[in-house]
Amino acid sequence: MMIDRSPAVTPLMRTAATGSAAASPVQASTLGDLPTWKLEDLYPSQTGPEFLGAVEKAASDALAFEVKWKGKLANALETVGPESVAVALQELDALEDLIGRIGSYAGLTYYSDMINPANGKFFGDIQAKLTDVSARLLFFPLELNRLDDDAVDAAIGRDPALAHFKPWIVDLRKDKPFQLDDRIEQLFLEKSQTGAAAFNRLFDETLASLRFKVDDQEMPLEPTLTMLQDADPARRAKAAEALSKTFKDNIRVFVLVTNTLAKDKEISDRWRGFDDIADSRHLANRVEREVVDALATAVQEAYPRLSHRYYTMKAKWLGMDQMNFWDRNAPLPETSDRLIPWDEAREMVLSAYGGFAPEMAEIASRFFDGGWIDAPARPGKAPGAFAHPTVPSAHPYVLLNYLGKPRDVMTLAHELGHGVHQVLAGEQGAMMSQTPLTLAETASVFGEMLTFRALLDKTTDKRERKAMLAQKVEDMINTVVRQIAFYQFERKIHAARKEGELTAEKIGELWLSVQEESLGPAIKISEGYETWWAYIPHFIHSPFYVYAYAFGDCLVNSLYAVYQNADQGFQDKYFALLKAGGTKHHSELLAPFGLDATDPSFWAKGLSMIEGLIDELEALDKAA
Repeated sequence: MMIDRSPAVTPLMRTAATGSAAASPVQASTLGDLPTWKLEDLYPSQTGPEFLGAVEKAASDALAFEVKWKGKLANALETVGPESVAVALQELDALEDLIGRIGSYAGLTYYSDMINPANGKFFGDIQAKLTDVSARLLFFPLELNRLDDDAVDAAIGRDPALAHFKPWIVDLRKDKPFQLDDRIEQLFLEKSQTGAAAFNRLFDETLASLRFKVDDQEMPLEPTLTMLQDADPARRAKAAEALSKTFKDNIRVFVLVTNTLAKDKEISDRWRGFDDIADSRHLANRVEREVVDALATAVQEAYPRLSHRYYTMKAKWLGMDQMNFWDRNAPLPETSDRLIPWDEAREMVLSAYGGFAPEMAEIASRFFDGGWIDAPARPGKAPGAFAHPTVPSAHPYVLLNYLGKPRDVMTLAHELGHGVHQVLAGEQGAMMSQTPLTLAETASVFGEMLTFRALLDKTTDKRERKAMLAQKVEDMINTVVRQIAFYQFERKIHAARKEGELTAEKIGELWLSVQEESLGPAIKISEGYETWWAYIPHFIHSPFYVYAYAFGDCLVNSLYAVYQNADQGFQDKYFALLKAGGTKHHSELLAPFGLDATDPSFWAKGLSMIEGLIDELEALDKAA
């Protein structure tokens, strides 16, 4: 869209609740052969004629596009055929595909190993070149938005080729109130590479280079986070101590990045005229502020019934009056410590997907067979997991840090949900395939739910069932309760930043305030936890992104309830939702299912499913 035309790779990234580790030799042999990306599907090499030619073509085509169309859209609107706005949009769509393909190749190369200086230079150089290319195209949405709406609508009515792009044009209009003068827009775009993009990269490379000392071993972030899932309380405590120490030792960098980016956003929001600190995100997500406010309020009111209640039960199961903050993701005594090999994980997910719809399993299988997944954990690789759509002319890629834990299987199901969605939405073309984040999380969470339910249905042992239910409840709490707490934390940070620069102590204070409220009395918040905001990438890369997880989870809970009670036709409606990409508002997409996100009771229904799982856990506990 007009306001956010950054060519940087922007994957749908998921921060794992506890992270992943670099696999030990024993683990590696247990897990089997883990796939890695086949980036040659994008370009054979960084220095080959295919890639260099593509970069040159993007620059020359963008210049030709600017010369051909700049200042001429009003006349083009009155014609049908080769000189029409429809043809301009077709050319722009092809350019966006080319630019996206180049940016994806550079970005995915970088995320494969972020501490390799050559990858960093390659990524930075390509970002700079693509920013220059995008600057030449910036005039088009700005000029199109200055044309009379009635004239545009009339042109759409008489030209079927232009009507194809109507959803994109309608979305573009929503940016009108926040559109600035052309030269200012160009300045914002060009300066982004030395502003927000530079501080994003500083954050990424700092995080990738950190080492955490546990006993005599120094480890990257991911294996240290994974220790928080260890059955041994002493190992969890040591991991927490190491995390707290290293975060504290490097906190100045994270404070600088946070202050700079919050101020950068405030400047941009002020110039564009946004009223609320999160309104720019709501606009990008094509969701109304009132809907997000209703979601956040519903979740906050449910804290006692969800996280507080569950963590009280878990503390009892672990034999504690109160859990330490590092015990939050500790395994239950009933949890199996068996590692799940890659081939078994693949079968679990594909079987669950196939049980819902064979087409869904067929699309997902391409990821395993085609080199679309990078699964092994290794030093320098991006943490957590993400799915990146690339462009319609290529295919998506999924990044994991797979260690064989049950949560890793759920992460695989989650990211493949994104992947299937991205394949289906690709039919809309480069400009209309991107789904707003709120709906983008629907397919991922639904894929996760399908996998969980399929595995639960096969589980008859009460102890195993309890462990699975507990794991799912924890994941839901991490997705709904925790992400809304993150959202409230961001709101507090950005509001406070308007009053002046924030100290590490102030940020820590705001962080602890939302954590205490959301986690409840069963979790002991002690010294050291005040710095744990520092490693959350969403705060840096995509301010206010986090509520999309809660939106998606609650939506899917309601959607799954419809699926359970549906006779026939649900799958067709679901695939229609995915194929729509960014062409329809959430209200249009949910209407066929009888769902309405603007209805306050909608969120209550979604939260009641989580409450129902806690009820089942409580019943199992009493029956034991």
